[in-house]
Amino acid sequence: QVQLVESGGGLVQAGGSLRLSCAASGLTFSMYSMGWFRQAPGKEREFVGGITRGGGRTYYGDFVEGRFTVSRDNPKKTVYLQMSSLKPEDTAVYYCAADYSSTTAYFRPRSADYDYWGQGTQVTVSS
Repeated sequence: QVQLVESGGGLVQAGGSLRLSCAASGLTFSMYSMGWFRQAPGKEREFVGGITRGGGRTYYGDFVEGRFTVSRDNPKKTVYLQMSSLKPEDTAVYYCAADYSSTTAYFRPRSADYDYWGQGTQVTVSS
């Protein structure tokens, strides 16, 4: 049974930082590119950032503007989202997701393409 478990969310003041983690089990983690998505109340789920299966390339949503960094540790089967310079508009539930990747360069930012999802972790940024 595949499980993705996010952690690290919470309440932070604007300008602060948080690091989210997503621990995977039940899958060959190194064969999956990993994505982070978020969904705020009343809004559609949007792509935040992601990383290829080997960690060689990362991708980000336009709104990130250099504030977030995605990384992964394949032996630990964990992907991270380091967020800094947080803004109130970053408030959302953050999800990690896994997409089976046939090549090391493979990456897709569309949520519908992902095979497995975590339950999400709430991030709240106060002004």
